[in-house]
Amino acid sequence: MIYELRIYTALPGRMTALQSRFREHTCRLFEKHGIRVVGFWTNLIGGPSDELWYLVEFHSLAHREQAWDAFLHDPEWVRVSEESTADGPIVARFGNRILKPTDFSPPGRALSPGDTARPGA
Repeated sequence: MIYELRIYTALPGRMTALQSRFREHTCRLFEKHGIRVVGFWTNLIGGPSDELWYLVEFHSLAHREQAWDAFLHDPEWVRVSEESTADGPIVARFGNRILKPTDFSPPGRALSPGDTARPGA
């Protein structure tokens, strides 16, 4: 497995529109194209409040390439993207990292709300 961390910086006043697009459309389209969402986060303490971070999982780099290509060319995504930016852009900046688990990473377990970090981490 590989993971992709994606970080979006919303334009001023556009975080609600960005989150709505993910909540109402993008997550369902991700699932359709084999992009497994691990989770979404915003900064609670530390860091700017205009960032949306999310982590997605793929079987391999080839799977990632195929899934993103299919997603980006899906006519529904093209329509949703155009509609969500009809009043102007919503994203100021975007960054990503491709991550691979270390040999000491617990397999397939993300922290849930209420979990605490592992002792010694």
